[in-house]
Amino acid sequence: MKFIFNENNNLALTIGSALILATLIGGIFYATKSTTGKDILTVTGSARKEVVADTVLWRTGITRNVSYGDLKAGYAQMAVDLASVKAFLKTNGVADEAVTTQPIMMNEDWTNNGPVAQESKRYTLSQSIEIKSADVNGITALAQKSSDLINKGVLFQSQGLEYYYTQLADLRVTMLGDAIADAKARAQNMAKAGGQRVGSLQSASSGVVQVLSRGSVEVSDYGSYDTSKIEKDVMVTVRATFGVK
Repeated sequence: MKFIFNENNNLALTIGSALILATLIGGIFYATKSTTGKDILTVTGSARKEVVADTVLWRTGITRNVSYGDLKAGYAQMAVDLASVKAFLKTNGVADEAVTTQPIMMNEDWTNNGPVAQESKRYTLSQSIEIKSADVNGITALAQKSSDLINKGVLFQSQGLEYYYTQLADLRVTMLGDAIADAKARAQNMAKAGGQRVGSLQSASSGVVQVLSRGSVEVSDYGSYDTSKIEKDVMVTVRATFGVK
């Protein structure tokens, strides 16, 4: 006995010599016999839950372009700029421990004009600054004010905000139970169409977790994690096998 079903397709059921056609929505399932000879039904169930990001990561940085002869002054100015950024953040309620800075990077600016004398070379100094906070709305609003630093002469670069939901592991445990319940409901509908009843759960395996922007249907076989939106949907799937009788 074998059932093969794909979403939005017709279902073909072969039970002995009888052929039954039905149309169902959602999931993929297979009915066959186990190694013990008993009928089993394998169904894919899913669960979806709305969540709100509880952590934000703001990637920023400062930069200066200087000549070879001004490197020392350039490094000094970077220190002044960093102090301005930290003061801006602190004034707006960002705790010191929420701010992480990286060492200054120096890269030579290349030209297509051939070799350049040492004294004519120019360099870009850059330093990454990251702000990680549970104040999602506060940091989001603060990012809109970063032009204040530009107005003060700081070459500040805002590289975007990333939003995360940090309770995913605990939520996944609960949602797997919901997905199994969904799989059982699908199995019951399927078994009913074939004149049978669903028995106990024989086995279950979880699929990848999808963290999507609210309302999105852009899933991936390898899982996905959207960081662009505060409001998200978490989706999990399970492949569950039930006995049928």
